[in-house]
Amino acid sequence: MDTKIIKMDEENIDTEAIDEAGRIIRAGGLVAFPTETVYGLGGDALNADSSGKIYAAKGRPSDNPLIVHIAGMEDLAGIVRKIPEEAYLLAERYWPGPLTMIFEKADCVPTATTGGLDTVAVRMPSNKIARALIQSAGGYIAAPSANLSGRPSPTVAKYVIEDLDGRVEMIIDGGEADIGLESTIIDLTGDKPVILRPGYITEEMLEETVGGVDVDRTILEGNSKQAPKAPGMKYRHYAPKGNLTIIEGQADQVVNYINEHAYAFKKEGNKTGVIATDETAGRYQADSIKSVGKREDENQIARQLFRILREFDDEGVQIIYAESFDGKGVGQAIMNRLLKAAGHQVIKL
Repeated sequence: MDTKIIKMDEENIDTEAIDEAGRIIRAGGLVAFPTETVYGLGGDALNADSSGKIYAAKGRPSDNPLIVHIAGMEDLAGIVRKIPEEAYLLAERYWPGPLTMIFEKADCVPTATTGGLDTVAVRMPSNKIARALIQSAGGYIAAPSANLSGRPSPTVAKYVIEDLDGRVEMIIDGGEADIGLESTIIDLTGDKPVILRPGYITEEMLEETVGGVDVDRTILEGNSKQAPKAPGMKYRHYAPKGNLTIIEGQADQVVNYINEHAYAFKKEGNKTGVIATDETAGRYQADSIKSVGKREDENQIARQLFRILREFDDEGVQIIYAESFDGKGVGQAIMNRLLKAAGHQVIKL
């Protein structure tokens, strides 16, 4: 199919294009669009056939749940059985924004959207283009990240086009995503809220709002054998084409290890890359050295990580080494994505 590409920004929304995109989704088609986290691939959340098209366009396993995006709190009651008190507290503080909550689903939400589960993941994005599209499309858009399954999530439209041109009816180019990592996911269907995917809204922030929360044990471990209750729990995600390894240890040890092994791989004819920080980038020797920013600025690191993984692909880098990051706060989300991208390939010095 021919994919229509439309450019706009949040301060200059093309209402005619948004109306057209809404009609596409209501008719069962797919539209890729910007959010504050990453780009999403949207279809009608209440249409099982649309959800099937999303899985097909991405090459995504059909048991990997999709997130339903809404534009107003009043729309939540239409797709869930009950709204716990914690949800109101979290919504008041973090919606619209990069937080996804899991509820027991209403009958109108097809299991094709929820990966066969009786629960539904819901988010209210803050991006104005996303919110306008959701309203135009009827209020409920199912949208995973707008990339081929397993690839790094796109934070700019260039990589959406690279992956999905010819697979979807429209791509809306809204510029670079503000946050750069997917939303935090919290499960509200049990006795105690459980974080299933870390993100910009941290464990500490959630505890301030609703008291104690648990963290799913698979977040910083290998692939779980259980059915995924949220996107990203079971399958390898965010992977560059090159082989990525995370190196943990003292800074000097990490630099020496990476330089030694990058040199050996380069002698064998491989193109090598390093994910570094501003503090260490000048100490590495490799074909492509990319800094994600200062260590103390975790938001900058999060914003740049997926773009850097994509740039390594653009450059044909075959062997990639990455420094590790703190497992607290936003650093927990950064490490979660890096571990997934590396297939949990970590060397501890």
